[in-house]
Amino acid sequence: MAADRARAVRELLADAFKMPADDVQEAGGAETTGPVAVAAWGPDHRPGVTEGEAARTSTPGLAADGTADEDATGAARATDGAAAWVSGGVTTTRASGDGADVPQAAPRVPRSMAAPSRDGELRRTFRPFPPRASAGEAFAESWWGNAWVAALEEGALDAARLARGRAYADKGNVDAITVTPGLVLAYVHGSRPRPYRVQLRLRTLDDTEWDRFLDAAAEQPAHIAALLDKELPPGLAEPGAGPTPDRGVRLLPGPRELDPRCSCPDFGHPCKHAAALCYQTARLLDEDPFVLLLLRGRGERELLDALSRRNAARAARAAQEQEPAPLPGVRARDALAPRTLPPLPAPLPPPPHPEQPPVYPGAPGGPDPFALDQLATDAAARAHALLTTGRDPVAELTLWQDAVRLAAARPGSGLTATTRALYSSLAAATGRTPADLARAVAAWRQGGLEGLAVLEEPWDPPAGRFDRARPLLLAADLPAFRPWRNHLTHPHGHLQLRLGHDGLWYAYESDPGHDDWWPRGTPDLDPVGALTGLGAADD
Repeated sequence: MAADRARAVRELLADAFKMPADDVQEAGGAETTGPVAVAAWGPDHRPGVTEGEAARTSTPGLAADGTADEDATGAARATDGAAAWVSGGVTTTRASGDGADVPQAAPRVPRSMAAPSRDGELRRTFRPFPPRASAGEAFAESWWGNAWVAALEEGALDAARLARGRAYADKGNVDAITVTPGLVLAYVHGSRPRPYRVQLRLRTLDDTEWDRFLDAAAEQPAHIAALLDKELPPGLAEPGAGPTPDRGVRLLPGPRELDPRCSCPDFGHPCKHAAALCYQTARLLDEDPFVLLLLRGRGERELLDALSRRNAARAARAAQEQEPAPLPGVRARDALAPRTLPPLPAPLPPPPHPEQPPVYPGAPGGPDPFALDQLATDAAARAHALLTTGRDPVAELTLWQDAVRLAAARPGSGLTATTRALYSSLAAATGRTPADLARAVAAWRQGGLEGLAVLEEPWDPPAGRFDRARPLLLAADLPAFRPWRNHLTHPHGHLQLRLGHDGLWYAYESDPGHDDWWPRGTPDLDPVGALTGLGAADD
């Protein structure tokens, strides 16, 4: 039994230090054609566990720094003379040289290093890229992605390893990628069940270099617009390629600036696993150039905030330093110099009458089409009067007088169904009642603005014309009218004459015994003529 255990230990140690093949799994002889499934984004992830702890607790054979320790792996399989050890609850056996079955641990798939829940301003985790349908095409589409690939290929020491790494990237063997300042981390699946932990290191920029970068970006507004569109201007990433060759800073790595590290036993520069991660990083840069800026030491939000502050400060300084433009002017000597102006052209002849306004169709919930037509007609008449006479007869009217004028222009008389809405709105706008407006409309139709004044403004007329009116009424067989200021009232209280400032007599009617006077008839210079047709005879 001791000889069997010693033989098993020797075979395991021989496998541990053997170079891995590209396509054939040496432990057990099974072929591996694709990446081993790793639950990078599933429920198996444990938030809060550091990368080193996750590697030590989940992956047998990883050293304390997270790299593979092949010696420790082989020793673990043979310690204490155990008959079998379990990895994930599954065991397998293989035959020894004398036919005895020696227990062998089933390979345990390690957890991914990806921890999206820990992402922040200075840590970003990206899902694995799927296999490429058309292998062999250019890995990058942008100029900065191609520059990254060129830096990888120019610094490589073995083209064969690059080709195998490119094939790994084409097949999707690169797990989730985590980017932090100065570091790109990912697991890359090779020919063995356990993936390799790969790092790409790149120098971060110091504060002086970041100041030069921010100055160069703020000097060109197009640079800020390009960054917001996820593009990287050449003049911003490579000094000497833009309008400010002395202000830029080199963001893209040089041929020997990338520092790849892998947990595999291959010491190539780079190994195929590191080359695969480099190619997939170029695809990340294609989609978001802020990955390159994060790799150089600054997060996206921090950069945009710094650019915004620097741009605002630059605009404020420019506004303060800008001299005020000289105001355009004319010398007083030139302005006061005598000069002859050309005559104005002759005005066009006015139209003979106002034109008819268009008809406004009625709409449910819309304004009254008849009211709109009346307003348009009134505006055309005022414009025509102003054009032909040079005077607007409505300009000196008060609000109440203009409301009376508009209501009087409406066809019909009194508070009918068609005029009630108009009278209500006009009366409300002037603080009067519809009855007051109807009486004022009757006075306006009787004598215009003077007729409205006769209705509302009693006055004391001088002796003469007013005194001669009573004898004229008596001579016409009418009873003696009672005088009060400019009013002469029939003794029965149903007729009244009012003298206006224009010298005309205005007749009014009321129910006997009620002081409710309404304008009637046509104004006349003769008081008897003003009462014609109103039943003025004494019954």
